[in-house]
Amino acid sequence: MAAPQSDYNGKVVIDPITRIEGHLRIEVEVENGKVKDAWSSSTLFRGLEIILKGRDPRDAQHFTQRSCGVCTYVHALASTRCVDNAIGVKIPENATIMRNLVLASQFLHDHIVHFYHLHALDWVDVTNALNADPKKAAEIANSISPRPTKAEDLKAVQDKLKAFVDSGQLGIFTNAYFLGGHPAYVLPAEVDLIATAHYLEALRLQVKAARAMAIFGAKNPHTQFTVAGGCTNYDALRPERVAEFMSLFKETKKFVDEVYIPDLLAVASYYKDWAGIGGTTNFMSFGEFPTDEYDLNSRYIPQGVLFDRDLSKPMDFNPDDIKEHVRYSWYEGSEARHPYNGVTEPKYTDMHGDGRYSWMKAPRYQDKSIEVGPLATMLVGYAKGQPEIKKTVDMVLAHLNVGPEALFSTLGRTAGRGIETVVIANQIESWVNKLQANVSSGNTDLYTDWEWPKESEGVGFVNAPRGGLSHWIKQKDGVIENFQLVVPSTWNLGPRDESGALSPVEEALVGTPIADPKRPVEVLRTVHSYDPCIACGVHIIDSESNETYKFKVL
Repeated sequence: MAAPQSDYNGKVVIDPITRIEGHLRIEVEVENGKVKDAWSSSTLFRGLEIILKGRDPRDAQHFTQRSCGVCTYVHALASTRCVDNAIGVKIPENATIMRNLVLASQFLHDHIVHFYHLHALDWVDVTNALNADPKKAAEIANSISPRPTKAEDLKAVQDKLKAFVDSGQLGIFTNAYFLGGHPAYVLPAEVDLIATAHYLEALRLQVKAARAMAIFGAKNPHTQFTVAGGCTNYDALRPERVAEFMSLFKETKKFVDEVYIPDLLAVASYYKDWAGIGGTTNFMSFGEFPTDEYDLNSRYIPQGVLFDRDLSKPMDFNPDDIKEHVRYSWYEGSEARHPYNGVTEPKYTDMHGDGRYSWMKAPRYQDKSIEVGPLATMLVGYAKGQPEIKKTVDMVLAHLNVGPEALFSTLGRTAGRGIETVVIANQIESWVNKLQANVSSGNTDLYTDWEWPKESEGVGFVNAPRGGLSHWIKQKDGVIENFQLVVPSTWNLGPRDESGALSPVEEALVGTPIADPKRPVEVLRTVHSYDPCIACGVHIIDSESNETYKFKVL
């Protein structure tokens, strides 16, 4: 089924985008019902790099974690890894495993929350669930999952939803842009009902993954167990703590296997036209879950770069090839710089003044716009033949009866998150077993002593749930001289670079069909597929009539 589109010509502005972390404005120019051009604007200035100057490098993780309330630990890990690198310390094997386990738990939490609570409503019409036959819905649910589903349970969800509607509100779904029907929503009512029921179930389940993080991380959000040289969570080595972690992990993994993945495949099967919408060209992954913190090639998920969608030619990632552009950003100057030499000097003009339109810089790799995130990570792993990735990707492609070319799309990006979740979840128990074997043999080391070099620099690479994250530090006499964060959302949602090349999200939006410019769900589908790190009402502006349409999005 082809995606519906209008014959609208004009400009659509969504500001701010919601169901994300922070403040993001998306502006698209529409011609004959399709996006002709796009601009991605981050409208919030934070200035963490400025705040960190002159501080003890060991404090960096506590500041950088606060840059996001969702993906908190990944910033702690990146900051700690960059200090480890700057001081040249080799941390114990147990510390590496412990860091991996907390990161793996965050992946499970992040991807479940993203699919159900940040992205599902782009595809699922909850009001249409009122038209479903609960018995038929249960039959569908039982045909796609080994977990038994009862018609009366789905009927109970439907009754709750009807009570919301009859009372004149929809609770957490109130005033959503999809109410009243939308031609871009195509799921049968029964699938809408199944997805709505699991949306509500996932609200409770995601807490289990968050608690698993806290078992080893001391708290969540904003973990407190990482230090330069390793970890401090010796209490987590006790058998009862490990058992508590495993209980929470197994419950979460069961939900992934029996609910998340079946739902993902079921919804995707009705939106296969989106396998041809929202694609980009170049992809990069730092890889993740090392056995040796200094060797990117030791990572369970491989590092690499793909150009021009060529799966036959994966290349190794080279940190020297990164530059951050500022020509279209609200910063002084226009020179592209490597992060070690990065400068963060704000200079606000106005929207598009001197061409500048975002507080984000524009990172580039070998001067090319490049996508990071679960899709990029799975594509690199697939191209490099990582066994678990290849097996899971092939399973998804076979189920949807599509070829690898379908991965280069918004649908592929959404599927990539589910694939990454499965690949990581399938490895967690082996890391726990290795940790327990070490402890049983008397190896309880979690920390290595170290001393400050007089002057040094270091970088920490983390392939976070949103993609490639790196923290870069220069220190002198134990004080931060320069600190730069290059985060996934700047790679994916930054502005143009000095050559005028679009960012990945801008590129992905071009060609997107728009069925209703007053309710541009198609734009949100692609933007949300990147899981931008941004906040609570949507404003649509018709550039011809200058009319402003306002409605809330949850």
